[in-house]
Formats: sequence, structure tokens, C-alpha cells
Amino acid sequence: MLENSAEKPLQVRTISEAIGEYIARLGPVWIEGELSEVKVRPGSSMVYMRLRDTSADMSLSIMCHKSTFSAAGELSENARVIINAKASWYSKNGSLSMSFKEIRQVGLGELLARLEALKNTLAAEGLFSSSRKQALPFLPKVVGLICGRNSDAEKDVVENAKRRWPSVTFAIREVAVQGSAAVVEVSAALRELEADPNVDVIIITRGGGSFEDLLPFSDESLVRLVGECQTPIVSAIGHEKDSPLLDLVADVRASTPTDAAKKVVPDAHEEFAKIAQMQERALRTLAHRIERERTSLAHALSRPIFRDPMLMVSARQDELDALTAHLTALSPQATLDRGYAVVLTAGGELVMDAGQVTAGEKLAIRVAKGTVAATVNGATQGE
Repeated sequence: MLENSAEKPLQVRTISEAIGEYIARLGPVWIEGELSEVKVRPGSSMVYMRLRDTSADMSLSIMCHKSTFSAAGELSENARVIINAKASWYSKNGSLSMSFKEIRQVGLGELLARLEALKNTLAAEGLFSSSRKQALPFLPKVVGLICGRNSDAEKDVVENAKRRWPSVTFAIREVAVQGSAAVVEVSAALRELEADPNVDVIIITRGGGSFEDLLPFSDESLVRLVGECQTPIVSAIGHEKDSPLLDLVADVRASTPTDAAKKVVPDAHEEFAKIAQMQERALRTLAHRIERERTSLAHALSRPIFRDPMLMVSARQDELDALTAHLTALSPQATLDRGYAVVLTAGGELVMDAGQVTAGEKLAIRVAKGTVAATVNGATQGE
């Protein structure tokens, strides 16, 4: 720690030399990135370029001798390379430079191996699990679309979606879809659309391309960001044969941009046809129900009780009359009506035996119509 204060400030050279000493401790380092802005100044033996980070909006200015650059073979802009560089600090003007004496292009085989290792890692974490997949809304209010600037993929998605559902609304974000800026711009657009509550589904799309062109869509930071999104994501990268890791983490994978449009919005003609079919089916069901009820009602009205409603009453009246006649015939009153009488003691007991009464006892003789008072003069018992 350099001692200093407002009263004892440090000199510029002291700070510059201190920075140089600190940077010198770093020593040579291996760095991976993507080449851009490769320039050869007239009359210079040096090649100047920038080395971009493939997942962040960062870059370093680097340089090397022409012979070093040529020894690596044909290196074009956007080539992914590994360099062995050393940082140097120029104390006089306070500038930093990074020069390298070795550069290697990352080969396709190495990229494939890295991609496979990353795929296995993410799969083990469950990032590609079907249980995490979200269903797409039937009819989204707003469709978020991340695509290249003025690209055919954008036109394919929008035109096919509007052909299927003319009133569909898009929130379009045009970004770089290849090169070192792709991951940063796609990620920023995705965060913006994810934060919009009106966006119900997001399509990430671009046309076909080489394996290297599609590498941004296998970037770990982008894949993890998609996995964190609450809004359903549709991946439509390249063509059927292309399969970046984005396809595996997305909720739905579309084979082409046109296929993405078909998956995101329904076909209006098909839906109207379904509605017409359901209406026809409902009308048939209702007509069948009405006919069944009409038949049931006609059958009920054909029964005798509906032809003569009093028939049930008269039938019951006949039964009642017969029961009344039978009951009347069995009643004591009927016996009395035939000329018989019922003799009762003064206490109301029925006299069944002459021995029950004595001379002078008062009796009541009940006949068919009324009661006769009598006095016992005598009684004779017999069979």
C-alpha cells in the first residue's frame, strides 16, 4: 500500500510505475475468445485486433507480429481462438497493451467435445427435463419474437402467424444472431420480453447456418437464462438437422421459423370449422332430445287415463261401492234389518243365554230402527 494523503500526494510516475509492477505480476496467460476488428497498419509489422468474450459484452485489444498471425493459418474475423498473451504497461503514457506470441484456432472437434460435456452437465442438473416444460397458451395476447435484423426468419414467423390468426400481436426484438455480440443481445432481449406482463410466449429464432454460426445458441449463460424464464419459450434455430442446446432447454422446439408460427397461434379457419362442427353436433343432440321427449309425451297421452281422466275415479268408485256393500252385509245393522233384535241388560251386556236374566229385570231390545224397553216376566232355557 502506497502511503499518501491530500498533504502528501503521489506523483504520476509513482502511480504509473506501481500499475506496471502490478500488471507485471500477472505474467503470460492463456485466453480464449473471438477475433474481431483484425487490422494491419501500413508499414507496420504488427497485426492489431480485438478479442471478444463470447458470453459478455467485453473485449481486449491485442496484437502480435505478422509472422505469428500467419503461422496460425487462415484466421478470419469471428474465429474462436486461444492465445498466450502477456500484458504490458507503458508508464510514460499510461497505456496497456496485450501482445501474444502464440495463437491457436479452436478446432471443430474440440468445440463439439466441449458442447457435449456442457450438454451432459446441464442434463444432469435436470435443465432439460420434460417435467420443467411449460405448455403454450392457446391464444397469446402478445408473442415476443427475438430474431436477426431484417431477417427471413422474422418474416416467416410473422407472415405465417398472421396468415393463421390475423389479429396476432408481436413484440419484436431484432438482435445479432451470430458472432460475439449474439449471446449478449439475445440475452438482453429475452430479459426485456420476460419482464413484459403482456407477453405470453417468446420465440427465439434464426435461419440455418454453420455449426459455428449457431454456437451462441448453445452458450451456457443463455441456456441457463432460458431455463429460468417463467414465460414459455419456443426455440426455432436453424433447420430440422440443427440442434443447439437452446432446443433442449426451451419449452417447445420448432423445426423451422414457419413451424414456430404454427405452434404458437391456432389456425382461425380450423378453429371456426371446429366451432361449426360443435354447433352442428349440439343441434343434432338437441333435436334428438326433443324428438325423444315428444315420443315419450305422445306415448303417455295415448294411455287410457289421459283419454278419460275420470276413468280412474270411476274405477275406484266401483271398488268402493262393492267394499261398502260387503261391509254392510257383514254389519250387525244388516242382521237387524232382516228382523232380528239384540237384547241388552241394563248394564249394556249382550244377552246370549236366558239364564243371564231374572224376572223383573229391565232389558233394552235393539231392533232395526230404535230400541224397545222391556221387563223380564220369566225365562226359559233351551237349545
